[in-house]
Amino acid sequence: MCAMTLFAVENFPLVHPGDNLAALVVDRLTRMGEQLEPGDILVIAQKIVSKAEGRVIDLATVTPTSAAQELATLTGKDSPTVQVILDDSNEVIRALPGLLITEQRSGWICAHAGVDRSNVDGGSALALLPADADASAAQIREEIAALTGVAPGVLINDSHGRPWRQGTVGVCIGCAGLPPVWNQRGLHDLYGYELTGSEECIADELTGAASLIMGQSDEARPVVVIRGYPLPPVGPAPAKSIQRPKERDAFR
Repeated sequence: MCAMTLFAVENFPLVHPGDNLAALVVDRLTRMGEQLEPGDILVIAQKIVSKAEGRVIDLATVTPTSAAQELATLTGKDSPTVQVILDDSNEVIRALPGLLITEQRSGWICAHAGVDRSNVDGGSALALLPADADASAAQIREEIAALTGVAPGVLINDSHGRPWRQGTVGVCIGCAGLPPVWNQRGLHDLYGYELTGSEECIADELTGAASLIMGQSDEARPVVVIRGYPLPPVGPAPAKSIQRPKERDAFR
């Protein structure tokens, strides 16, 4: 039987700047009577990574520029929030009423550079994406391995919208210990035809599945363990390898 199991790390505490996420994960698993097994994959919500790394900014400390004020008028957003978005962006892709799509500094194209106030303590505080989510994933993996003797795959996920489709889905923005994309060119289908253009973003599929368990509001389940997924026979790579090069981007 082909099967995969997902379960949440329950009763996860609120995370504050400086907290050690690896230690928190191991502690909570122990309290649940669980332990990591070889081949396990951890999916960790971006928000707790950002909070642990201090990637939170108080809007009261932000002074908007004229560019931010102009975009605020166009989008209907407050100018300090727009300034925070611009400060963490490489470029603005689209600006519409109610929406500001940018290329975030790590290269992710998403609404508002991933800046978000949900599940952040303080009414005027915003959380940014991790400065380098791949490095964050690698550090968490290394620290968990030191604590448990098991080096799990680690995926950091965020909720992104998609062109032409309603609703957000969980996507991978940080990866360590597994390949985010599986290039299946050269394999054969059931009828013997050779695959010539099949690339599967397994990291997004795994993080999307984990997001169903995490939830989006007050569930307090920011870490999910995936057990039983058969990793493809290719080496690990960072999540940035998911990003499509600009010269191959047909929609900018």
